[in-house]
Amino acid sequence: MDNPEKNGFKKMMLILSKATLENVYACFILANGARMEGIESEIFFTFFGLEAIQKKKLKDLHVATVGNPAMHMPTMLGGLPGMEALATRMIKSEMEKLDIPPVDEFLEILSASGTKLWGCKLALDMFKIKKEDLIDDLDGILTVGEFYERAQDEGTHLMFI
Repeated sequence: MDNPEKNGFKKMMLILSKATLENVYACFILANGARMEGIESEIFFTFFGLEAIQKKKLKDLHVATVGNPAMHMPTMLGGLPGMEALATRMIKSEMEKLDIPPVDEFLEILSASGTKLWGCKLALDMFKIKKEDLIDDLDGILTVGEFYERAQDEGTHLMFI
């Protein structure tokens, strides 16, 4: 990309609502790619996306095998014992071959690059998750309204994952 500001693209705001391994990596790669292009990026973790920033859960994220049309397998097959673990191992192996860091390291890289990481207040309250349960690199807890306020500048794009 040439100059992002010249093209009017200044900030990428991503909303992560599901912590399946494939969604988390898609979100993180998009946020990281934005930073590499000189574009600001922010991630708002809401509902089940919060698992990607919970200290006790982020290392155990899985690939969704049931009801995932991109798996190209019947739903019943995806639900067989061991299928989710097998698919997860395969994806993690491929990510490692491409030198893509594990989720915890990727969060540290994103934070260090300037990506803002936000937890959703409503979802935290609803699931009774405490701030202490979340990663240290979290920039804070926002309401949906506060998140939208951060998206008001011209050149800001929002993406729901």
